[in-house]
Amino acid sequence: MGDSGDSVSIDVEMIPFGGKECLVETSKGSISVIVCGDKEMPALVTYPDVALNSMSCFQGLFFCPDAASLLLHNFCIYHIEAPGHELGAASISSDAPLLSVEDLADQVAEVLDFFGLKEVLCLGVAAGAYILTLFAMKYKECVRGLILVSPLCRKPSWTEWLYNKVMLNLLYFYGMCGLLKECLLQRYFSKEGRSNMHGEEFDMVQSCRRLLDERQSSNVMRFLQAINERVDLTNGLKKLKCKTLIFVGESSGFLSEALHMCSKMDKRSSAFVEVKACGSLVTEEHPYAMLIPLEFFLMGFGYHREPCQGSNPASFSSHWCIEPELLSPESLGVKLKPIKTRVAVEV
Repeated sequence: MGDSGDSVSIDVEMIPFGGKECLVETSKGSISVIVCGDKEMPALVTYPDVALNSMSCFQGLFFCPDAASLLLHNFCIYHIEAPGHELGAASISSDAPLLSVEDLADQVAEVLDFFGLKEVLCLGVAAGAYILTLFAMKYKECVRGLILVSPLCRKPSWTEWLYNKVMLNLLYFYGMCGLLKECLLQRYFSKEGRSNMHGEEFDMVQSCRRLLDERQSSNVMRFLQAINERVDLTNGLKKLKCKTLIFVGESSGFLSEALHMCSKMDKRSSAFVEVKACGSLVTEEHPYAMLIPLEFFLMGFGYHREPCQGSNPASFSSHWCIEPELLSPESLGVKLKPIKTRVAVEV
């Protein structure tokens, strides 16, 4: 990893999760990082999906008291925003070069360099999961473990490619219009997660819609275009030696991607959780379904949850999609056996 250059640190009111924003200058341009916690603690790096930032992608998970007792108790969190996706971001200059997925992964490496981080755990959602998987392939010595939510790993299918092209055209001609926001909300949430039986949107969807209003359409175009031109990572999955935990909602448009990824990874170091009645954004729609798998996954690294009053672990598993027989990779280092999904994985 190379030299990351200078950085400007800014204390801002309303920074998500009570953190501090750092603008890190990289060889590919500046990038915003929200740092939450004690920098002496082990590092957990996050990366959000297209058009989202750390607040709209991870607040549901990190605002859970039980998640706070597990994640914030054990880690310093480094929320890396996609270029131009931070709160209050201006439009990236049209003269700035378009970044590829390789460039975005290299930016993550430069962020680690800047903060002096040698080893990290990574948590990414959809497009963000792809960027962090690519980063883990390029910088194997830096990544201890991957937590991937509705991950992408192959080149876009014709359907996804065309759908993304439609969104790119909407962004170009109409900006963050109502139709574009509907396309994105369908990408993130299941039908059941978007509204109740009376057609009234849930608070989390309304909040996400408001946060989408703040995105600069040209910046979203840049990220979406990079993801729509992504390369296939399948051949490198077997070579990934870090422990990996994959979550996906059963209503996610990326379910087949996640199943494909799971089928190609080393079964001794990976586990898969399918979440019932959920879309791609599990961190927001059903964050409690992530807690017990996360807890046992992290126990394999020696991390434990701080006791939290009022928690009810038995309720967390209500959204898991499991079969009675469970498979147990010994390398996860825990006695709880990872979940076998009800959907057959084609090898």
